[in-house]
Amino acid sequence: MAGNDLGSLLGGLLGGSGGGSEGGSGSGNILGALLSALGGSRSGGSSGGSNPLGGLLDMLTKSGLTEQKDSWVGTGQNQSVTGAQIQQALPDDTLQKVAEQAGVTPEQAASDLAQTLPQAVDKLTPQGQVPQAASLEELVRQQSL
Repeated sequence: MAGNDLGSLLGGLLGGSGGGSEGGSGSGNILGALLSALGGSRSGGSSGGSNPLGGLLDMLTKSGLTEQKDSWVGTGQNQSVTGAQIQQALPDDTLQKVAEQAGVTPEQAASDLAQTLPQAVDKLTPQGQVPQAASLEELVRQQSL
């Protein structure tokens, strides 16, 4: 599935292995699973592009995490979030899909995402804004040069 390729790309972007190692720090894999789940379940008429990163950022804004999200997109210090905040921000079915793809519980998936999202969003938005890309894979490739 595209989630594995995306996980490898994101892992490389974040400086990790991104490979399918089973134990715990597949940050690229958990992010790939999230963005794949968001890209595959476009169950709302979101105006704008089909970029799952934009959809994720919208979810964070609607969940009251605007300040944190803006710090990740912007060029200053990245603010942290908790697993509980991520659980509240993501739809239950999305978090469940992410957990299944990553082979962890939804709580662990939320915790892993809370640790990796700030850095990932920061890396994917180097000019302080979400770049336009036809797909997330293209976006990751543009940013990892």
